[in-house]
Amino acid sequence: MPETLDSPYGTGFVDLHAHTNESDGSLTPAELVALAKNSDLAALAVTDHDTFSGYEKALPQAKAAGLPLVRGIELNTRLYVNGGRSHRSVHLLAYFLHGEPSHQFTDWLNEEREHRRLRNRLLAEALQARGMHVTVEEAEARGRVLTGRPHFARVLIEKGYAASFEDAFRRFLGEDAPTYVQRKSKTTDEVIAIVRHAGGIPVIAHPVRLGLQRDAERDLLLRFKQAGLVGLEIYHSEHTPELQAHYRQLAAELDLLPTGGSDFHGNIKPGVRLGTGADGNVRVPASFLDRMWAFTNNG
Repeated sequence: MPETLDSPYGTGFVDLHAHTNESDGSLTPAELVALAKNSDLAALAVTDHDTFSGYEKALPQAKAAGLPLVRGIELNTRLYVNGGRSHRSVHLLAYFLHGEPSHQFTDWLNEEREHRRLRNRLLAEALQARGMHVTVEEAEARGRVLTGRPHFARVLIEKGYAASFEDAFRRFLGEDAPTYVQRKSKTTDEVIAIVRHAGGIPVIAHPVRLGLQRDAERDLLLRFKQAGLVGLEIYHSEHTPELQAHYRQLAAELDLLPTGGSDFHGNIKPGVRLGTGADGNVRVPASFLDRMWAFTNNG
């Protein structure tokens, strides 16, 4: 694990990847702030999918608790592979350390949420075609501001079609499942450019999910850097110590900022704890956030 270094955020640890129930987490924004404070985190980033609502609702509680809060968001992007014959999803984290993103960015974000709503309708139809009585309205009732696949998973579990979230994603909702529906998304290169233009820091989330061989992975990240990529998520609940060392070295070689976070979702991912990940494998030094702050000031 990395040693902590002096920084304006103290000498402790931060978590730069966490979700509230404004997207697909189980805790309210206020509950997440309280947990971060009780976990002695030096700072927290709220990175809900496609919305800043969780961050905005958490901000008053964070200020009252004296907890530095980072505006973040997790975005879906599309990567074409096999010469463009197929594609896969790549998640991009974006951090806005100085104020709000541009109006152009928020307009684009509204379009992305419309694409998500269309995907949800198609997903419900795909499930119904396989004999599962699941509606968009049922998922939306559990999704609050933003409805995603975890909310469909809850309905599937409650109706007895799946035994757990893992089972629901494996058989019905995951990218390899027969009822999976791909969202309409821009390419990873395009979204990186959109984030940079909006004043944000684009970071590849959980790079282990790229599922590439080392040489291909390096070439792809280099291409993303040329498109404007700034950071790489080194510490994540799915990254073993060996993968952490690999990604930290890769970030250094490509001059990408190292970042990290637990990808906390509350009881949606019961094995992942805020600030420490899975079995304590995530400990992100506050100096990582310091370097992001310095980049924003100098960029």
